[in-house]
Amino acid sequence: MSKTGKVLNLKDKIDGNEVDLSLCNLTEVPVKELALYPKATVVDLSCNNIPFLPPEFCNLTHLTKVDLSKNQLTCLPDDLGNLVNLQHLDLYNNKLSVLPVSFAQLRSLKWLDLKDNPLEVGLAKAAGDCLDEKQCKQCATKVLQHMRVIQEEVDQAREKQLLRQRELERKKEAKQKEKEAKRKEARKREKAEEKEKRRQEYMAQMAAQALQEQQQKKKEEKEKKKKNGQTPAVKKATVKPAPKAQRSLLSLVFKLLLLLLLGLVGTAVACRFTDLQRAATCVPINSAVDDCFSWAQNQEVVVRQFIQNMSSAAKEFLESTQVSKN
Repeated sequence: MSKTGKVLNLKDKIDGNEVDLSLCNLTEVPVKELALYPKATVVDLSCNNIPFLPPEFCNLTHLTKVDLSKNQLTCLPDDLGNLVNLQHLDLYNNKLSVLPVSFAQLRSLKWLDLKDNPLEVGLAKAAGDCLDEKQCKQCATKVLQHMRVIQEEVDQAREKQLLRQRELERKKEAKQKEKEAKRKEARKREKAEEKEKRRQEYMAQMAAQALQEQQQKKKEEKEKKKKNGQTPAVKKATVKPAPKAQRSLLSLVFKLLLLLLLGLVGTAVACRFTDLQRAATCVPINSAVDDCFSWAQNQEVVVRQFIQNMSSAAKEFLESTQVSKN
């Protein structure tokens, strides 16, 4: 459909594999209608007022020859390289200054006319003149070479940009990880400090509780002793040592008396019943023993009382010894 609202009847414009839409006063390309005739591989759109090609035009991959000369084209779609079967392209007398980078992908292109376009210097030099068939073929070859160089530069720039972007993302990720690690470390440190603080508070609380219990216990003991009329610990320290010292003294005296008695008895026995009875030292002892027996016979009552006293003393001595051991 043209801008004037007239519906194009392509059947009337088709002749074999060619579609002639020249001089139709078109301001836009009837892409949908052309897509319905995939066998129409040659399209003539010259001598119209078309300012641009819609992106959908790049889907007409069956096209092999397109004439867009004498229009108002200021640019071509970025995906023009999708027209992989395109061999002949006429862009004479338009307003193009540059070509899309994908133009380098038109590997089937054999003929190109870019005359009377305000091309940028490098592209104009590569295009040259297109006054005959040979020059137009050279134009296609050189422009494709030029655009491939541009495509490589663009690809390199894009690759560098991608690498820079990846590097920035890597640095950003590393920075984020470092920031996250610091945040985790800070949280860990805060938790440790909080735990230590709670532990100290707990220890202080337990110490205060223990001190309070100790003070309460002392207070209860003091009140209990005060209630019973007892004095604390002083009485024990002043009263008990005297009986203990007295028992120790008596124990020592009885031990000495017992040793002395045993010594005397042993000496008397030795002098009385052994070969020493005739010794000079044993004569007075035996004499004294005889006198003692004689006296004892006379003083039987006294001797019995003495023996009884000695037995009582020995018994008391043994009891006191046993108590001191316990």
